Amino acid sequence: MSTPDAPRRIRVTSPRTSAARRSSSHTGTREIDEQTRVGEVYMHSLIQSQLRLALTVILAAAITLGGLPLLFWLVPATRTLGVFGLPLPWLLLGVVVYPVVYVAARVYVRKAERIEAEFTEFVGRK
Repeated sequence: MSTPDAPRRIRVTSPRTSAARRSSSHTGTREIDEQTRVGEVYMHSLIQSQLRLALTVILAAAITLGGLPLLFWLVPATRTLGVFGLPLPWLLLGVVVYPVVYVAARVYVRKAERIEAEFTEFVGRK
């Protein structure tokens, strides 16, 4: 039941209903799906980027956390130094370690997502 004031609806259609849709014959996703040599190169590139990122983050965290015992060994005063009534080694190894690991994980996730987004954009426009 329409009111007399309501505008009449009109359906607009294309005169070319039988026109074939354009599809790119060599999209990056198609290359990957069909497991062609180009698709293998794309996937190898993505995996290498992710591996490089993972190794970089692990190395940075290992140097940061592994440097603490080296600090205690090279600077003997740090072994007995107290902060807020707690020995500095306990404070660093028991408390500071967790924010370092958290930051490393956040950095990894952000950069991994960026790598995947760039890869998706690159493959999608090919």
